[in-house]
Amino acid sequence: MTNPRDLDYAKHAARQHVWDLLERDNAAPSGVHGHIPDFVGKEQAAARLAEHDQWKNASVIKCNPDRAQLPVRLRALHEGKLLYMAVPKLATAKPFYLLDPATLTAPFDIAATSTGAADVAPLVEPQEMRPVDLVVCGSVAIGRHDGVRIGKGAGYSDLELALLSDAGLITDNTTIATTVHDLQLVGDALPYDEHDFSVDLAITPTGALAFTPTRPRPAGILPGKVRPEQFRAIPALAQATRHKDR
Repeated sequence: MTNPRDLDYAKHAARQHVWDLLERDNAAPSGVHGHIPDFVGKEQAAARLAEHDQWKNASVIKCNPDRAQLPVRLRALHEGKLLYMAVPKLATAKPFYLLDPATLTAPFDIAATSTGAADVAPLVEPQEMRPVDLVVCGSVAIGRHDGVRIGKGAGYSDLELALLSDAGLITDNTTIATTVHDLQLVGDALPYDEHDFSVDLAITPTGALAFTPTRPRPAGILPGKVRPEQFRAIPALAQATRHKDR
């Protein structure tokens, strides 16, 4: 079994490599380190994603709130799709925003941002949500050969998917996609832990990669992988874990 410290170090090294590449090639704004990259060409990547059947057939989408995926969220709303977006750090008892284009009163370009959604979108908990057809996540690095994903290191994307999986809203049949810059596709094998998820589709401004899963998806929340401070800071996580123990 891989030592957790070695795993963390390997992930950190992979992130640093990609962040350095993006800054060197001016493919993301200066200061990208520590963030989901707001990459050049994000609009083109969103347009390419919309060409796929997984997008066209999806009526309910869950997307991350980062700037890199703003064009994805805007396209979803303009196409009449129901959109869920996580509250920053999952910090509220109801940890997701519900963005319904049929009822939103604010302009979509405001509502689709994390600050705008806080003012205009109702909060919902998993028990109030509809099954998700397509997940779009932000990424720092994606394994070019297997779809292994590395995020910025905070772990919130993993916890969001775990919460929705425990609620039965995400299954093995739910497509997970990401939009990234071509430089974020890594040829070397990326490290992963049992709570990490891989993607089915990686869309860049110039192309798309589809992956066949090589390992099972994480089976919801794995209590042994949740830090004590996360249980204290994320009300929905503690609640979901209590339900699991019953």
